[in-house]
Amino acid sequence: MTKSTPPTLGQAVEASLQHYFDHLNGEMPTRLHQMVIHEVEKSLFESVMKLTGGNQSRAAEILGINRNTLRSRLAKFELLD
Repeated sequence: MTKSTPPTLGQAVEASLQHYFDHLNGEMPTRLHQMVIHEVEKSLFESVMKLTGGNQSRAAEILGINRNTLRSRLAKFELLD
């Protein structure tokens, strides 16, 4: 039995976008860049906060941003406790 390689993040995003496009029933998407960045960024912060058990200092370190920026983004996505 061979182990399958999980998709890269890029492949996962591409598959999700294709799924999204397939369900638009011929309509053209609008503001796609803004929508994708918002959704991906929110998921990124949610996932890292779960990974760190809510430790903001550790999350900021993992993300490569300072803690103030992290808190600002957490507030933006209503993820602050």
